[in-house]
Amino acid sequence: MSQRILIIDDDPELCALIQKCAGQEGWIAGVAHTGADGLRKLREGQDRFALVILDVMLPEMSGFQVLAEIRRISEVPVLMLTAKDSEADKVSGLRMGADDYLTKPFSLQELLARMQSLIRRYTGFYRNAETIQAGKLRLNPGERSATVDGRPVELTGREFDLLFFLARHPGRVFTKRQIYTQVWQDSYAFDDNNIMAFISKLRKKIEPDAEHPSYIQTVRGVGYRFAKE
Repeated sequence: MSQRILIIDDDPELCALIQKCAGQEGWIAGVAHTGADGLRKLREGQDRFALVILDVMLPEMSGFQVLAEIRRISEVPVLMLTAKDSEADKVSGLRMGADDYLTKPFSLQELLARMQSLIRRYTGFYRNAETIQAGKLRLNPGERSATVDGRPVELTGREFDLLFFLARHPGRVFTKRQIYTQVWQDSYAFDDNNIMAFISKLRKKIEPDAEHPSYIQTVRGVGYRFAKE
């Protein structure tokens, strides 16, 4: 079955290029030139999208506003595009639930690699992995779902990837670069701020006290580890 992606961007030429690139991979790409139209397609689409490509600079609604609404209704991976090489914008987007960020101009090869990585994770990468129970935290890789004390926790695709990776190796310390390489599979784009933003958001979602984490622990000067029972 062909994967479906949704492009939300007001640049017709760029949308056409991305559609062509997606078509060469056997994917079906829908296009929306405004945030409102993109959200409508996402809500009404009979087929589940495997990826949303979202431009930050959109008419009427900003990409960040669209992202916030997407995260309210869906956990679909979101790759954000921006013409600004702004670290603050990137961190803001990641904290709001974006799974990856790409700054214009970019090569189609890099875009394709990031699309492949996100889609691969969202469409069954964990199919044969076992459920993890750690204290009150439960991770179901088949459903890509998380609960704490039986309460569902809403995680983005990338947040689940990161948490599941750490939880599969309790007690083992990983550097930020190792985490980025394993979870993002993109060592050449390593960025400390990406890791820190995701860890911070995960802690707020799963920890009883995010300031004193019991699951995801910081090892000063090294990186992070998932607590070993």
